[in-house]
Amino acid sequence: MYIKRTLEDKIKSHLFKGKAIVVYGARQVGKTTMVKRILDESKLMVKYINCDEADQRRQLLEAETSSDLRQVIGDSKMVIIDEAQRVNDIGLKLKLIVDTFPDRQIIATGSSSFELSAEISEPMTGRVFEFWLYPLSVSEMKNVWSDTEFNRQLESLLIYGGYPEVVDAVSQEDKKTAISIIAKNYLYKDILKFQNLKNSEIVRKLLEALALQVGSEVSYTELGRLLSIHRETVASYIRILEQAFIVFRLRPFSRNLRKELGKLQKIYFYDLGVRNSLINNHNPLSLRNDIGALWENFIIAEKKKLENFIGDPKSYYFWRTWDQQEVDLVEEKGGKLYGLEMSWSGTNKKKPPKAWKETYSDSTWEVITRDNFLLYF
Repeated sequence: MYIKRTLEDKIKSHLFKGKAIVVYGARQVGKTTMVKRILDESKLMVKYINCDEADQRRQLLEAETSSDLRQVIGDSKMVIIDEAQRVNDIGLKLKLIVDTFPDRQIIATGSSSFELSAEISEPMTGRVFEFWLYPLSVSEMKNVWSDTEFNRQLESLLIYGGYPEVVDAVSQEDKKTAISIIAKNYLYKDILKFQNLKNSEIVRKLLEALALQVGSEVSYTELGRLLSIHRETVASYIRILEQAFIVFRLRPFSRNLRKELGKLQKIYFYDLGVRNSLINNHNPLSLRNDIGALWENFIIAEKKKLENFIGDPKSYYFWRTWDQQEVDLVEEKGGKLYGLEMSWSGTNKKKPPKAWKETYSDSTWEVITRDNFLLYF
């Protein structure tokens, strides 16, 4: 079953505007499937170049002039270049296509944002629309599932995540196999390619450590001590994991009050199936002691996806004081603060921390539970 991606209509609205379109996202999130659907619906002549295939990649590598590129794309009105980051100087080639063939639409995809973005940032200035695709979101799955069905699927999403192949799998064993392959084969191997990372054991241990610390403040210094590497190396690796669409960070919210934490960060996973596979824990929720962390990660990741899809930028933080008063998620938009607490236990009557209420009296406060979470997406 294909679940329509929110980005489809956004991308369609940007077709044939004289710019290339670039879609970033981790492997297996559905970039190629989505783009091919857009191309199929266009009814135009299409050229598909898969840069994971050496012979197809070579076509672009050896095309140095506009005449060479004309031979590659032929009479096609739309061209998709899949995994474009694998082509050296892809930014210059895209620039040449856009400038020479303004009546053609180029759509490039990339599973490494810093590799592809770094290649196209300068040569493609003013010539590109960029989009980001993540695993299936609550807002997308709501289009095909009733509220009842969604609540039946919720435990599976918390354990196995939202990659399309995983969601499509029927049995729990098939879901476990699918997400394990994605986490340990596709994503893990891709990470090691970034900047030619050599120490696979360090990357593995770092991912495991981050997976075990979801919902807790993360100290780069402590991680460095645990892994026997420098703090700066930890920071560099985490930036790579962010740019590979595996994790994202939340900074602490602080107005420099002495009682507020102001340095440590929290790190969450875009997909809980990946997180659980990294620590090899696919146990049912009834047997887990990390359900609070899973629920917190799930809601915050969905907020991040929704922000990206609807183009409604907010600043996200967490808030905590030295005496352990905390707010799971703080949204800041237009000078207004929104405090959100994640409660798996089901009670939405939890009161805001005293220090939060006193310090930020104009802020709002809401509790997101498994009974009301669909209202937020």
